[in-house]
Amino acid sequence: MATLSTKARRVAVASTLALGAIAASAAPALAEPVTVPGVGTFDIPGVPAQTIEIPGLPQLQGQVPGAPAAVAPIITAGQKAVDAAASKIGAPYVYGASGPDSFDCSGLVQWAFKQAGLNLPRTSYDQAAAGTPVSTNALQPGDVVSFYGGSHSGIYAGNGEVIHAATSGTPVKRAPISSMPMDGARRY
Repeated sequence: MATLSTKARRVAVASTLALGAIAASAAPALAEPVTVPGVGTFDIPGVPAQTIEIPGLPQLQGQVPGAPAAVAPIITAGQKAVDAAASKIGAPYVYGASGPDSFDCSGLVQWAFKQAGLNLPRTSYDQAAAGTPVSTNALQPGDVVSFYGGSHSGIYAGNGEVIHAATSGTPVKRAPISSMPMDGARRY
């Protein structure tokens, strides 16, 4: 995504090139420099032998008149759930626990999505049956992934990894999605 100053510079360069194209039709075929303050100097064919100085641009540090306001990036509920689950990496596994200090697999998934403002079912089987089905090649961070026939669940974290509460004696961790037999995935 281009920054505001990058957009302003692009406009200035495009304007300079357009000026050169207009001047090229009325002048001999020479390449002379055109200087755009704060952007640089460009050789424009057909511009007369003197250097053309374009008047200064508006301050690039502030708003450029007519430019849209900067837009904050959109963070999905799925990404918020990933971030919440990642904050619990290292928390102990306790069967039936749903946070905030210890978790079982479906308890971690439910807790993480609650932090993102969504209420998911409590058990891994119910989590595997709700939401919208997602194919493996369409996984996005925040998709709920089911393993072992639906008896285990985790949150897809991107880059082929899942965050899950594995089993007794193993804390919440990030693991390759391929480390367990995947049964399906759901998007909420």
